[in-house]
Amino acid sequence: MVMWLYALVSVAVVSLVSLVGLLIIFLKEENLRKALSGLVSFSVGGLFGDTFVHLIPEAAKGGSLGIDVSLWILVGILVSFIAERFLQWRHCHIPTSEEHPHSFAYMNLFGDAVHNFIDGLIIAGSYLANTQLGIATTLAVIFHEIPQEIGDLAVLIYGGFDRSRAVFLNFSTALAAVLGAVVALGLSSLLEGLVPFLIPFAAGSFIYIAGSDLIPELRKEEPGLLKSSLQLAAIVLGVLVLFLLTLLE
Repeated sequence: MVMWLYALVSVAVVSLVSLVGLLIIFLKEENLRKALSGLVSFSVGGLFGDTFVHLIPEAAKGGSLGIDVSLWILVGILVSFIAERFLQWRHCHIPTSEEHPHSFAYMNLFGDAVHNFIDGLIIAGSYLANTQLGIATTLAVIFHEIPQEIGDLAVLIYGGFDRSRAVFLNFSTALAAVLGAVVALGLSSLLEGLVPFLIPFAAGSFIYIAGSDLIPELRKEEPGLLKSSLQLAAIVLGVLVLFLLTLLE
């Protein structure tokens, strides 16, 4: 019951993060762009921190980092690529504009629902391994959900939805994470045998998101010593936050 409580509270919080998209309504685009640069940088650090400080060490626990773990990390990367390319799931973190247009709003909703369902599976699977890993993975998901949800809301508004309906639909797809967690926990007796594979799979997924979606967004920023230093500091801070969670052990 404690595991159910932790996992369901975690995915509920992740789902509520979708409401952060309301910021796009109240903030000027220039201010939003400045905030997103820091958020995306922090997300990169959070995802890499969870991957290399928590997930991969957990996958290698009780033995060496064998070829099986490496292969499941690769599977996570490939599945993320397939989800992005074939479902047109885009982790775009820049609000829509004439210079940065988006389309396929309904496809974006479908792809986002699939992505959130997988997040729910990953979070619940992490809790099946241990509580600390579940908390770390939840934080990593929240970190990358914040800029993603702002971008998703921008896509829906650009696609023709009014702002209130866009917020409602975006939140509805976020609830797929709850469904994913319920499925994982309900089938925990079956999934326990899959946890050794689900953990490196999650690591591969996070590596793909950080490396393929987030870092390229940072590289779109105009180069400059101050801006690059701030991005680096935010990345290091994200890693540090996830590292500090090891003190809870």
